Amino acid sequence: MKFDIAHPDVRRAVEAALAEDVGSGDITTDATVSVDLQAEARFVAREHMTVAGVELLSLIFDRPALRACSGSCLQVGDEIACVHGPARLLLTRERVALNFLQRLSGIATLAARFVAAVEGTGVHIQDTRKTTPGLRVLEKMAAAAGGVVNHRMGLYDAVLIKNNHIRLAGGVRAAVGRAQSLGKPVEVEVRTRAEIEEALACGAARLLLDNMTPEQASVEIRFVNRRAEIEISGGVTLANVRAYAEARPDFISSGAITHSATAVDINCGIYAL
Repeated sequence: MKFDIAHPDVRRAVEAALAEDVGSGDITTDATVSVDLQAEARFVAREHMTVAGVELLSLIFDRPALRACSGSCLQVGDEIACVHGPARLLLTRERVALNFLQRLSGIATLAARFVAAVEGTGVHIQDTRKTTPGLRVLEKMAAAAGGVVNHRMGLYDAVLIKNNHIRLAGGVRAAVGRAQSLGKPVEVEVRTRAEIEEALACGAARLLLDNMTPEQASVEIRFVNRRAEIEISGGVTLANVRAYAEARPDFISSGAITHSATAVDINCGIYAL
């Protein structure tokens, strides 16, 4: 899976990161490295990972040689990319490049682990809106590179009625009835059998079983009996996602994929030519 580096949010994020780090100039590099020196930068994996964001290097450097693409599974020592150019430029932009690669590859790697954990069950893993402000498009691209299905991008592209909506609207029936005027499939967060029955009676297309145990979810999924799609969310971890998947929902979503991913270890060595 390749990142869409033409997406305006992607370009904006890279430009903002460079401006934040470089500011008025890299005073250390300018003071210590000759302006004429040419160099080579090699980005190398230092742990097993699913890499993501490699394509962003084309927005940071001039004509990098990419050895992998987003979604590639890499081993220790695998080269991710090689860049030739002015030593000053490579040094100045090294940290921004690594910050993107390490963070996004961390998300893709965790996403891939979730996907692997439910292999063979037919369940799709989804991400959530629990992303770093300003980096949602990039982080969701990274999650997709790891094999998960992107949930809604924002509040504007899908209907998901949560318990606060239900409370303020005056109940499940009232909330669903109003949302159906949008002409989109309606998903409803449910926590009890009564809410499930009411949502089904109103014609909800998908039910989000929130914060149930795998055993509770299994009982309710059997009760629904394919009358609506089922998503499980709340408290899902790598340790329990398989148990949830064996309850046979259609989807399992986990905010941990984006909000709790650990950056992976990638090295950038820069050598004079």
